[in-house]
Amino acid sequence: MRVFLRGSLAGLAGLLLAAPLLAQTAAPAAARSAAAPIDLPATASSASGPNEDAIDLDDVRRFSRVYEVVRQAYVEKVDNKTLMNAAISGMLSQLDPHSAYLDKEGLQQLSEDTTGQYSGLGIEVLQTDGGLHIVTPIDDTPAARAGIQPGDDIVKINGTTIAPQNVDEMFKQLRGDPGSKISLTIVHANSDKPIDLDLVRENISIASVKTRQLEPGYAYIRLTQFQSDTAADLEKKLPELLQKTGPLKGAVLDLRNNPGGLLTAAVSVSDDLLDSGVIVTTRGRLPDANLRFAAHPGDLLDGAPLVVLVNNGTASAAEIVSGALKDNHRALIIGQRTFGKGVVQTVLPLDADHAVKITTARYYTPNGTSIQAKGITPDIVLADLAVRKADRATGPVNFESDLPHHLANEKAVTSHGDSADEEAKLATQDFALSQALNVLKGMSLNRTAVKPAR
Repeated sequence: MRVFLRGSLAGLAGLLLAAPLLAQTAAPAAARSAAAPIDLPATASSASGPNEDAIDLDDVRRFSRVYEVVRQAYVEKVDNKTLMNAAISGMLSQLDPHSAYLDKEGLQQLSEDTTGQYSGLGIEVLQTDGGLHIVTPIDDTPAARAGIQPGDDIVKINGTTIAPQNVDEMFKQLRGDPGSKISLTIVHANSDKPIDLDLVRENISIASVKTRQLEPGYAYIRLTQFQSDTAADLEKKLPELLQKTGPLKGAVLDLRNNPGGLLTAAVSVSDDLLDSGVIVTTRGRLPDANLRFAAHPGDLLDGAPLVVLVNNGTASAAEIVSGALKDNHRALIIGQRTFGKGVVQTVLPLDADHAVKITTARYYTPNGTSIQAKGITPDIVLADLAVRKADRATGPVNFESDLPHHLANEKAVTSHGDSADEEAKLATQDFALSQALNVLKGMSLNRTAVKPAR
């Protein structure tokens, strides 16, 4: 399912919710087709009388003078087309970090992201203050395997320092032919020591849905981003898992480091896990940017308890799903405060090879809450911790069964170490997931408990 804006925005590409600029955003195919010039409706002020916000001729003259100064006096000759494109890009970049001017290459990049297939490193990058800030690495990609983490900053690419005047060109270098090498100098969050990483670009084919069994009766659902096929993939893989594992006691939905993607994918995934209720609303200046999405009957988990794992790399469309499940009391949110991107971008084609990706609306959770620059606060906050398994006690007696001549259990003899070993293994591999599973077990017990008769 895809959403297209109606009325004045008819025929324009759909809504985008990916967190960072161009790294993993996704656009419907309409953005790649030829389109007539945009004809937006007149504002109320221009329709009713003189517009107090009309363009000042002095501003136009000032722009023309600056244009001529650059064209004639800049140290190197710059052609008019380059200057005009730079002026357009500069105008959009000053609006917010997510609005941008897209040329043919940019549109192709959006097309690749829709399917989750491209050649690069597998990182979500946001341009901030003339630099490149990493929102999150994508699972099982060169960036993730190299140890890049959410919150890192890229300070050099192939030895060249990133600066406001070259940030656009440096950003484009993150993608390239498969097998080509690239050197990144990064600074981890809460550190001032640069680290050099040598990486090799790969064909990135991201399966956005992964499922497995954590323990008998408990499912694990990992969504890496929201692509055009994410909901359909979930609707296929989850029933297949449940068919193999049997009745479900509960599930963990892992949205950590999920940078977002298509609004329609987020709505469809939320609908798959809800029986009813509002999913999200969007509000903008244009009437057709005001949308409301609600869930339909049918929950893939059939009401089984659900825990959602989030962190500061959970952004945009992933925050929509988290907010919908939280506000509808369908799931318990565990982890860290989310990234906080609560605005919607729309791709508006200018012609066959150019488009504008511009912020057209804010989105709100079912309770009417905007998460813009605030994020979603988990129900249970977990610090980003790691644990290690403690050494076993060295004493000769740890259990009754260790005592000489102990009486055996008359019905069965079970090992007391297997379950603890499995729990320790999960905790050392992924502490947050182990805590989510423990909470989920408690929710499952509470759901199935039978109240004693009075």
